[in-house]
Amino acid sequence: MTSYEGKQAVVTGGTTGMGRAIAEALLERGARVLVTGRTEQNLAEARRALGPSAHVVRSEASSLADIDALRGEIESKLGTVDAVFVNAGYAKLTLHDRVSEAEYDRMFGINTKGPYFTLQRLAPLVRDGGAFVLTTSVANQVGYPGMSVYAGTKAALRSFAQSFAAELLPRRIRVNALSPGFIKTPTMGIDASEAERAALLIEGDRVTPMGRNGTPDEVASAALFLAFEATFTTGIELMVDGGMTAIEIPDG
Repeated sequence: MTSYEGKQAVVTGGTTGMGRAIAEALLERGARVLVTGRTEQNLAEARRALGPSAHVVRSEASSLADIDALRGEIESKLGTVDAVFVNAGYAKLTLHDRVSEAEYDRMFGINTKGPYFTLQRLAPLVRDGGAFVLTTSVANQVGYPGMSVYAGTKAALRSFAQSFAAELLPRRIRVNALSPGFIKTPTMGIDASEAERAALLIEGDRVTPMGRNGTPDEVASAALFLAFEATFTTGIELMVDGGMTAIEIPDG
């Protein structure tokens, strides 16, 4: 196992699911970690599970005031950092003719505005030669019913990765995106009923060429690779989707 002893990292949306797996993998390898979350229940559970080596901070992903406060927390607790994993996100499945302005604004606020200003505000705290890893989605590669707004937010985020990668070249800070497919997490990454999540789990097994949903640990491995091992890689989107966007499986 690669050691990250002496490394320091931030994981937004790190109290549950894929973000939690990233934080756990960092801690297991000796890194110091600050994670953010929004709900008190998830924050309390993360504090208990991650232990004293992790700083768990409440931060609303779409709030510039919270992002500015987060910068202060990072400066106070860690100083500079080696990597920032911009993972916080929100998805709701709604067909285009039923999308409300409030729902549209919420998704773009959490998935697009928040990450943009997180990158802007936290870039000065990332050491020269460090890395950002942004969580996008296979939804920005293919069209799914009910995901038009969500897909648009993630497509913008993928573009941000390229632009920030170009702008941060002088400091040798790499910026890459990680694009998960169907990943088996408690929420399946969406605001939905238990029945809808169960259906998504079955759908993931059906449409993924590798025949199954991925795991949060598999996403975490890819995220850590981009952050620390892929030292000649910047501006890309790495697919972690079991072949969904690369392989076509014939019917029958």
